[in-house]
Amino acid sequence: MADPAPTLASLAAELTRLKADAAVQSGQLDILWLLFGAYLVFFMQCGFAMLEAGSVRAKNTKNILLKNLLDACLGGLLWWFIGYPLALGDPGAGEQKLIGGSGFFMEDRISGQNAKPEYYAMWMFQWAFAATAATIVSGAVAERCAFSAYLTYTTTLTAFIYPVVVHWVWSSEGWLTAWTPPGKDPYMGANGLIDFAGSGVVHMTGGGAALMGAIFLGPRVGRFASRTGEVQDMPGHSTVLAALGTFILWFGWYGFNPVSTLKFVYMQDAARCAVTTTLAACAGGCTTLGIHVLLKNPPDVTPVLNGILAGLVSITGPCAVVDPWAAAFIGFLGGFVYYSSSQLLLKLRIDDPLDAAPVHFFCGAWGVLAAGLFANKEFTGGVYGKAADDYGALFGGGAKQFGVQLAGVLVIALWTCSMSGLTFFGLKTLKMLRVSPQDEAEGLDASHHGGGAYNFEKPAGATKVAGALAQIGV
Repeated sequence: MADPAPTLASLAAELTRLKADAAVQSGQLDILWLLFGAYLVFFMQCGFAMLEAGSVRAKNTKNILLKNLLDACLGGLLWWFIGYPLALGDPGAGEQKLIGGSGFFMEDRISGQNAKPEYYAMWMFQWAFAATAATIVSGAVAERCAFSAYLTYTTTLTAFIYPVVVHWVWSSEGWLTAWTPPGKDPYMGANGLIDFAGSGVVHMTGGGAALMGAIFLGPRVGRFASRTGEVQDMPGHSTVLAALGTFILWFGWYGFNPVSTLKFVYMQDAARCAVTTTLAACAGGCTTLGIHVLLKNPPDVTPVLNGILAGLVSITGPCAVVDPWAAAFIGFLGGFVYYSSSQLLLKLRIDDPLDAAPVHFFCGAWGVLAAGLFANKEFTGGVYGKAADDYGALFGGGAKQFGVQLAGVLVIALWTCSMSGLTFFGLKTLKMLRVSPQDEAEGLDASHHGGGAYNFEKPAGATKVAGALAQIGV
């Protein structure tokens, strides 16, 4: 009879090898998942470009497109140099810090003892988020912001203001974070700040900067009647572009929210995020149109577009921890938050051409608060698992989690508005913030970018050809 010992040993060795292979394959799937999400979120830049271009007057199209392009290009370089290191530069240290500070230019992060297989993919995913935060601002300051001012504020936002918020909320060392190391409770108590995909981190930060930009820039010439303050319509030049851009943004949100699970194995959570994202967007669009019509306005496309975005922003933070019905209700209330805040800004004579602040700042704040009200106990425990008794206040989870959410909203708003406000105030003081009234009237494309985005002139000889064709009856 053969000795069974070698057979058992070989089986154990084979089992160990298979486990190691499975771990490698699981890691590779995680990288693929992150890259897939990064590509979807980056494609949102196309959506922003189309939405913003369609929502401004034709004479400012090239200006807004150039800003969108540079949000990606300049933002990528800044995120590589300083943004990502400040945001997530000290992963796994486990010590509370106000800001990161290592891995500049990816130094020591792609080889050596600090290297991690997922580093490249995580950098890509987070860069796409950073580009989104920067792009939000350009819509609020459209049609009158000087290009040098744009370069200054987008650099400040991408290199400093936004990375600090990311570190606070998403780094394992952040003081607001829910992602503390195993065995360590969140510093703020409860589950830490529940902001799964960035209602606060991305949208409040970008929206807060947008609000400050609109305030310090002042309204576009002619936006409000000089004597009565009555709002004068300044419609964008292409509803088609705006609608297509919104659909692209909605599509990209399926990278924003579901892929924020970060790991391929959490596919059930990702599927739930996809469903909650969809329902909130649908509810937001329908609600905003309903409000618009009930106020005796004709059915129009723009309210639906902004309502969809309001619903998407509102569900971004709580998407992983709420039931489908709650997601629809969050989107429904997001429509009211958007519409009322938009009207409030007009009453205050704050001109935000794309309603960037109502959509992103105010609905972002609502999304963070909504997690403290509607978080399902089972989902919260499965995703975060830090405090079993702290979840949605309306589900019997007590007030502690909502208190953390409220503190997060106040802190993000204070940080973002104060830092971006200082930036815009400095630019205004130096007379660098706004173009001249003459340039604004002419349009920024002609006055600053060498000519219009559209060439409506007939080519040479076209009139003669048309006349000749008419003579022969063609």
